[in-house]
Amino acid sequence: MRVLLIGGCGFIGSHIADCLLAAGISVRVLDKRPEAFRPPLDRVEYVLGDIQDTSLLSESAENMDAIVHLASTTVPTTANLDPVADVTGNLISMLRLLEALRGRPLRKFVFLSSGGTVYGVPDCVPIPEEHALRPINSYGITKVAIENFLFMEHRQHGFQNLILRASNPYGPRQFHTGVQGIIGTHLWRVAQGQAPEVWGDGSVVRDFIHVRDLAQLCYAALVSDYTGCVNAGSGEGTAIIDLVADIQRVVAASGHGEVTPVFKPGRSIDVPRVVLDIGKARQLLGWQPRIGLTEGLEETWAWVRGQAGAT
Repeated sequence: MRVLLIGGCGFIGSHIADCLLAAGISVRVLDKRPEAFRPPLDRVEYVLGDIQDTSLLSESAENMDAIVHLASTTVPTTANLDPVADVTGNLISMLRLLEALRGRPLRKFVFLSSGGTVYGVPDCVPIPEEHALRPINSYGITKVAIENFLFMEHRQHGFQNLILRASNPYGPRQFHTGVQGIIGTHLWRVAQGQAPEVWGDGSVVRDFIHVRDLAQLCYAALVSDYTGCVNAGSGEGTAIIDLVADIQRVVAASGHGEVTPVFKPGRSIDVPRVVLDIGKARQLLGWQPRIGLTEGLEETWAWVRGQAGAT
């Protein structure tokens, strides 16, 4: 199988590339820039360019059996600041890509959506895929729109797609810009001698999935015959205040010192509680998460310390 990873040089994409290469799959990556934390991989074909370049997207998809679309020009906070840019950079570019792909013998298209934003404030927890979609921020609204267009392509043109609604991925190689990825942001701040910031009282609950578990789920999605939506999470919820306590224990065990969080006012864009029902991923794709939060935090903290020490 030959797979195009759109956004394959990013945090999640780099781990999916590792997973696909280990399975003997040929990988081509399209991204704006090279990976930040390691040199290019010998067995990967890299194409550097903007995902909004329709011609480049079309050319990159030539002779591919499947596509994994991970790229996004926004994160929840930046999308809300400029919804027009969110729609232009993500929805419009996706529509142009889908148009360019019509008629091609593509086996599967996997799209990384957002399990943390598309459902909005949930009626039940854990949240099943059948839950109503009521996003409360621009990021989630755009993801839902993309999902709906993918469903339309399937109905009208037989386009085989699988949408992964991911919760909160974390792990090594997560960027430290502080705009997305609470675990990575907290650990990088601690490594740089800064206090982790908690929005609100820490009662917000999130579902954290290790990036290698997510990569394995992406591989399972690629080789499956299923078309539709699948939640991608751990199936377990962790309050942010408890996450900070876990980080404090992991950091203390490494001999780094104490961690004292700084509390800031809560944000209106934050859904109070998100825990995903992952029964469908287990049943239809034969997948289950294998890396627990404590193990994942220890590994990620060790990697962050190594990177911080090298800079």
